[in-house]
Amino acid sequence: MATFIARSLVKMSTHNPLARLEQRALEADRLIEYLTQQASVREEKKLSAENARLKKDIEELKQQLLERERKRGVLDVPMPSGEAVVECSSKPCPPPAASVPSASPPAATAALPPADEGKKKKPEKKVGRIITAEKHPDADALYVEQVDVGEAAPRTVVSGLVKHIPLEQMQNRMAVLMCNLKPAKMRGVVSQAMVMCASSPDKVEILDPPAGAVPGDRVQPDLRTDAACVATYQGAPFQVAGKGVCKAQTMSNSGIK
Repeated sequence: MATFIARSLVKMSTHNPLARLEQRALEADRLIEYLTQQASVREEKKLSAENARLKKDIEELKQQLLERERKRGVLDVPMPSGEAVVECSSKPCPPPAASVPSASPPAATAALPPADEGKKKKPEKKVGRIITAEKHPDADALYVEQVDVGEAAPRTVVSGLVKHIPLEQMQNRMAVLMCNLKPAKMRGVVSQAMVMCASSPDKVEILDPPAGAVPGDRVQPDLRTDAACVATYQGAPFQVAGKGVCKAQTMSNSGIK
C-alpha cells in the first residue's frame, strides 16, 4: 500500500500542474475504492461471525427446551433443521388412498347392536317407600326424596309435588315409581325414577300400593284410575301379584303421570 502511494506521488511530480491534479484525483478515487472494499470485507466477516454465534445460541436454546419438555413428560418430537423449508398452501390435501381389503377374513368383527335396541322399553313400575323427603335447595317447587325400591341402595328422586303434597306427608310413605326412566338432572340433582300420581288440572295424589306390598314389588302398568280409583293401564289394573291393586285415595277416572 505504501509503495502504491509513493509511486503515485512520484508520477504527480513529473507532469504539469493540471495533469498532476487530474492524476491526483484519479489516484484518490482508486484509494477510496480500495479502502471501501477493505471495509466491506471486514463488515462481511463481522456479520458472518455474528450470524454463526446466533445460530449457536438458537441451537442451545432448542436443546434446553427439549430437555425441559422431556422432564415434563412431553414426547420428544424432532425439531426441524435450519435448512428445512416448510411450504404452506391453501389447497386441500388429497384424501388418503383407500386401503385394499385383505383377502383373508378379519380376525374379529364389530359387535352388532342388540336386535331390540331401538325398541321402546315397556314401563317398569315398582312399589317403593319414600324414606325421606326435603325441599330442593335450588327449586321451591321440587322435593328431593330418597326412595327404597328393593335395591341395594335407595334411589334419589326429584318430584314436583311441593304445591300438592305437604312435606310431612312425603316422609316414610309407600308409593309407586316408574323405575326405568333415563336419569335426568333437575336443577343440579339427578333424578333416578318418578313418583306416580293420579293427576288432574286441580289436584294431584300419590298412588298408594295395596296393603302388604313391599319395596321392589312389580306392578302391572297403567296410566289411569277407573271409577273405583284403581290405577289401570288399558283397562288392566296396577296390581301386586297376590296382594291387591294400587289406588288413588279419592280421584277416580283421572290420568296418571
